[in-house]
Amino acid sequence: MTRPSAETSPKAPPRRTLLWLQSGGCGGCTMSLLNAEGPDLLTAFDAAQIEVLWHPSLSEQTGSEVIALMQRILDGEITLDILCLEGSVMRGPNGTGRFHMLPGSERPMMAWIEDLARVALHVVAVGSCAAFGGITAAGANEVEACGLVYEGSREGGLLGPGFRSRAGAPVVNVAGCPIHPDWLTQTLHQIAAGAFGPEQLDEWERPLSYTVHLVHHGCSRNEFYEYKASAVKLSDQGCMMENLGCRGTLARADCNIRPWNGSGSCLSGGYPCIDCTAPGFEEPGHSFTRTPKISGIPVGLPTDMPKAWFVALASLSKAATPPRLRTNAIEPELKVAPKDRSKGKS
Repeated sequence: MTRPSAETSPKAPPRRTLLWLQSGGCGGCTMSLLNAEGPDLLTAFDAAQIEVLWHPSLSEQTGSEVIALMQRILDGEITLDILCLEGSVMRGPNGTGRFHMLPGSERPMMAWIEDLARVALHVVAVGSCAAFGGITAAGANEVEACGLVYEGSREGGLLGPGFRSRAGAPVVNVAGCPIHPDWLTQTLHQIAAGAFGPEQLDEWERPLSYTVHLVHHGCSRNEFYEYKASAVKLSDQGCMMENLGCRGTLARADCNIRPWNGSGSCLSGGYPCIDCTAPGFEEPGHSFTRTPKISGIPVGLPTDMPKAWFVALASLSKAATPPRLRTNAIEPELKVAPKDRSKGKS
């Protein structure tokens, strides 16, 4: 078979341009993203026909080169298909943004972010800081940190709740602290293919590709949860919801179905889920490893479950807890193995 000539070959689809900015944060989402596997990050971008115009950890350009690139985008010389922001927007002091100036430009970073968002075809908030303010906005928030369209759970942020990109789309909040690499690469693939719309977003504009799940789904401690065989200290094997602050039955993510690096999640590492994909997770009002209770009943009950039902089911479950689970729940490793009760019976 002869190869078609250049004149008759199908024209390659145009590559989508992506610009990545970092603002008030730790860079943890980038560090997580760089650990993408199956495929690796660069392969994932290439497969999605995405051209990275600039990323602070992947690109060689610095200083005046980056400023010139962003100015060309604003002048309309370069089309920006996807703007990704990692980290919260720093608006302090007193709304001036001068706590975070872009060196060499004499402009606050928040001004660059807003201007670029207005000309981008799609805008993606990468991580809970960019989406809701996150860790950077905790405490007194002296730096006046916020997300792109949220301040915690309140609408507002830098762009305001009515913001729509040039494609008429809201900001896509790929929330997490940090994000799983696949949460972002899957979303970018859908955007680049023109297959991402409002129906793929939940009520916080997070992609349903991962928030249709609860962290509870796939948890290795589910048998302990079913019988309310609870851990009392972090090294115990039991369920951490009742005493140790785990919010896995409320948290929207697929961490235990799609683990980091093929095997890792907070729960598999022995730490309770802190619901890091949700607005305001950074300030629960108590220790992350303590479950607040009223009259002995956990405040953070499983999502969608009426309190009376939970209390009734929990009482029955505890009454039926097998001795094996009751013992193993408060041990640092599984001590008692399951037994086949049919052995020895004819």
